[in-house]
Amino acid sequence: MTATNGSPLLAIRGVKTYYGNIIALKGVDVDVHPGEIVTLIGANGAGKSTLMMTVFGSPQAREGRITYQGQDITRMPPHEIARLRIAQSPEGRRIFPRMTVLENLQMGASLDGLKYFDEDAEKMFVLFPRLKERLNQRGGTLSGGEQQMLAIARALMARPKLLMLDEPSLGLAPLIVKQIFDAIRELNRTQGLTVFLVEQNAYHALKLAHRAYVMVNGVITMTGSGRELLENPEVRAAYLEGGRH
Repeated sequence: MTATNGSPLLAIRGVKTYYGNIIALKGVDVDVHPGEIVTLIGANGAGKSTLMMTVFGSPQAREGRITYQGQDITRMPPHEIARLRIAQSPEGRRIFPRMTVLENLQMGASLDGLKYFDEDAEKMFVLFPRLKERLNQRGGTLSGGEQQMLAIARALMARPKLLMLDEPSLGLAPLIVKQIFDAIRELNRTQGLTVFLVEQNAYHALKLAHRAYVMVNGVITMTGSGRELLENPEVRAAYLEGGRH
């Protein structure tokens, strides 16, 4: 379990985000400390992805403040946020479909001018051996699970201090979901990578997380350790029962 004393790596305070006149986030507070895996769970449409996109500057928060390593990033454009070593693997596996696996990884590593490319690519092949087998295949021809592995690997090629993952298990077979969550756990354990995870699959997410937040209609309604929320009767009734997980 990671200690949470000291300053958060990412601090979200009173954030309100709108789509036109519709308020999607209604004053959200979230902390992510260095070396933690923090997950945000909630039903579809709760505002989870909106929070992640707001951290990355698109859309920008209309009210509140987001700081990263003590620096205010609330009004920063996404490309400047990426330079701060925050990497995002967005919902829907947004890889470059016409590019090969190799070219996708090169895009991820472009922040450092491919300086560490060979070394980092080898690490990705250890983490996701399937990508090595598919190196010269176009991204669009990969299976859903392979595309998700590629999306995460591409984000990791940027050598992030904070990895933000949006719904990495969406639409994937249980075996692939397990592989992806195992890889996230391994990165956190061996490299101390800080992870902020948005996930509908509450069971896997809470098992993985050091700490967790529950979001309902743009509001954080509950927080605690992953284990506490996994055992919480309200959370179990709302997100863990019905056989979906």
